[in-house]
Amino acid sequence: MIQSYKKKTVLEEKYDVIIIGTGIGSLTAGALLAKEGKKVLLVERHYTAGGFTHIFKRKGYEWDVGIHYIGDVQRPNSAIKRIFDYISNNKLKWADMGDVYDRIIIGDKEYDFVKGVGNFKAKLIEYFPEEELAIEEYVRQVFAANKAMGGYYRDKVMPNLFSVFFGNYMRKNYLKYSDRTTYEVLSALTDNQELIKVLSGQYGDYGLPPKQSSFAMHASVARHYFNGGSFPIGGSSQIVETIDPVIESAKGTILISAEVEQLIIENNRAKGIKMKDGKTFLAETIISGAGIFNTYEKMMPKEIKAKHNFDSSLTKIKPSVSHSCLYIGLKGSPEDLNLPKTNLWIYPDDGDHDFCVSRYLKNPEEEFPVVYISFPSAKDPDWSNRYPGRSTIDIITLVPFETFAPWEGTKWMKRGEDYEAIKENISQRLLQHLYKQLPHLEGQVDHYELSTPLTTQNFVNYKKGELYGLDHTPDRFRQKFLKPRTPIKGLFLTGQDIVTCGIGAALFSGVLTASAVTNKNLMKKIYAEEPEAI
Repeated sequence: MIQSYKKKTVLEEKYDVIIIGTGIGSLTAGALLAKEGKKVLLVERHYTAGGFTHIFKRKGYEWDVGIHYIGDVQRPNSAIKRIFDYISNNKLKWADMGDVYDRIIIGDKEYDFVKGVGNFKAKLIEYFPEEELAIEEYVRQVFAANKAMGGYYRDKVMPNLFSVFFGNYMRKNYLKYSDRTTYEVLSALTDNQELIKVLSGQYGDYGLPPKQSSFAMHASVARHYFNGGSFPIGGSSQIVETIDPVIESAKGTILISAEVEQLIIENNRAKGIKMKDGKTFLAETIISGAGIFNTYEKMMPKEIKAKHNFDSSLTKIKPSVSHSCLYIGLKGSPEDLNLPKTNLWIYPDDGDHDFCVSRYLKNPEEEFPVVYISFPSAKDPDWSNRYPGRSTIDIITLVPFETFAPWEGTKWMKRGEDYEAIKENISQRLLQHLYKQLPHLEGQVDHYELSTPLTTQNFVNYKKGELYGLDHTPDRFRQKFLKPRTPIKGLFLTGQDIVTCGIGAALFSGVLTASAVTNKNLMKKIYAEEPEAI
């Protein structure tokens, strides 16, 4: 049972492992270490656990904050399915979204991304018959980039001495893909700008348009969804609820409303954490899943930060894009309202993705460069058991942090009329996109509210309200310090900053970190268990 630090909770002063944050990387590392017999304490500053997997409820509705769809969990032997099964003791279940997982909409043209590699290629060739060779080669390169990933991530887990001797060799094949931008790779395959725009139509899943993003990041997302999308049955809250008992089974605890002020480090060894109220907890191993900026800028003692020159390392990376999400509640079931399961990616038709982003950043009143619409209540077969006669929709778009920066430091829900006016303007613009695609929903909306980058900053504790941790530029993949081990003994990192963004990657980061802590190949152990039949 998840416990609150604000209540009279019985806690111990010392644990085997303390994990800061309860995002999916932290939860995964915690569950894996619990299965290795470790007593783990996870501390979360928010009043609900789960990081971007958490939910919130309002006005008789429930919204999933960060999970909109997960790929590759319908294949019983896929790595992501095996990890989720292992850390939840097979309790976490998934619903398939159907044949069409994403629909790319450019102006008035629509392009479906269809489940199954063969189906995906056939559908694209149907749209672009003269581009068959380019489409075939694109899929081949996506698979090749993902195959080269293994050595790159094995190097992240290796002890530093081994990495010095073998790391460059293990990384070099993947760097061939990560060093090139998505646009560089795609434009080498075809001159058809519409096809390039369609193939990169999921760039919102990692936040950077094609001329800025690393192709390795793009390939990871594309491959992740080739076998379709799925949604957790019962909503994304089931992730924490199914993992928590595994952590508890080894006498571990997930503690909410528990903010860490500083790491306790003595003689370059992590010893524990100091809480905001001054209380301390001790452990031989500390794992931070709070993000690399929070860890090195906010929690690190000044003398240790200076000793290891962490500030210099942080100048080599930058936060990813910030966003707004419009959470919509409607009276009527998903069936009554004829809501699809397919995600909609909506783009302007008067320029490439990079041009549209640049134009918008110069003038936020220009067209949104991307609008993503998700229908979580339609994806979850258990939804109507919990919320009969109701439905939800999420609409996400890019919003620069600077738009709301004047209100930084003000209190949530008390930021003033001018702030609310900007939110209302964005909300109405997003609703118009919804009504254009599904005109029968106009007049059906019962409730809506918009999150801003300040909302994300407040609840998820990212410095600029970023959605995806760090920018996924080619240069980001060259940073060797983005790995589980730190220069401080006993201090490890986990979460999307040490791998790439998204639930699947953050899940994998937990495996990497737990493997580094235990010096065991935990993926081998995970695969040693019999897979659950679907």
